[in-house]
Amino acid sequence: MRFSGKRAVVTGGASGIGRATALRLAEEGADVWIGDIDEAAGQDLAATSNGKISFRRCDVTEADDIRTLMEAADSAGGLDVLFNNAGAGGAPEKIDEISPEDWDRTQSLLLRSVALGIRYAAPLMAKRGGGAIVNTSSVSALGTGYAPTAYSTAKAGVLHLSKMAAADLAKINVRVNAVIPGFITTNIFTRHLEVPEEQRERANQIIAQVAAKAQPVARAGRPEDIAAAVAYLLSDEAGFVTGTHLVVDGGITIGTRPSWDPEQPGLFAALESFL
Repeated sequence: MRFSGKRAVVTGGASGIGRATALRLAEEGADVWIGDIDEAAGQDLAATSNGKISFRRCDVTEADDIRTLMEAADSAGGLDVLFNNAGAGGAPEKIDEISPEDWDRTQSLLLRSVALGIRYAAPLMAKRGGGAIVNTSSVSALGTGYAPTAYSTAKAGVLHLSKMAAADLAKINVRVNAVIPGFITTNIFTRHLEVPEEQRERANQIIAQVAAKAQPVARAGRPEDIAAAVAYLLSDEAGFVTGTHLVVDGGITIGTRPSWDPEQPGLFAALESFL
C-alpha cells in the first residue's frame, strides 16, 4: 500500500497504459483522478472502482481542462502524484510532407500537455510538502525508426522536459522522471483512426508478433509492465530518483538483432568466418 492516503492524477486514464496505472495506484491505496476524452470508458472505470477512481473529462490540448483536473483532485484533499500519460500517435507524415497544422496539433497533444500538467500540478504539490511526477516518453525519443517523426520529436521533448522540470522543482521537493515504453499492446497508433475495433485488435496482434522477433524479451509489452514502473517512480521507494528515465522496452534499444541473437551473426562474426 505504497500510496495509502495519497491522491493521484492520471491523464489518458481511461484505456491502455493510463488505465493500468490508475488501477495499480488504486490497488496500492491511492485515491485516483483520471482525465480522458473517452467519457464512456472513463465513467465505466470509475463506476467499477469501489470509489477509488474518479473521472473528469479532460482534453489535454486544452489548458483549462488540465488545470481544472488538477484542481479537482486538490479540492478533494490534495494532490500528491501525477502521471502525464495522455496521447495518441499524432500525424504520420514525414517531415517533408507534414502540414504546419498537423505538426502543431501533435506537439500540443504530446509535449505541451505534459508541460502544462507539470505547470498546474506542481504548485498544488508544494502545498503538500512535495510530490512526484512521471511523464510518458517513448523509445522513439532514443532513436529513429520506432514511430513517426512528429511523435518521436515530441517524445524526445518530453524526455528533456522531465530533466528540466526536475531541476526547476527540486526547490519545492517535487521529483520528476520519465518512463520510456517500448512496443506496448495498446491502441495508441490506431485509436485516432476511424477503423473498426477488430482492425485495432489486429494491429495489436501484429505488434505482438513483431515484438516477439525484434527484441530479447520475446513478447510485446503489456500496459501492466509500464504501470509497475510508473508506480515505482511515483512511490517513496524512488525518493532518491529524479531527473532521469526508466526504459521498459523488452531490450529493443540495446542493439540490432545480431547484438543479442546468437543465431543472427553480426558484421564482426561474418568477417571472422570469412577470414
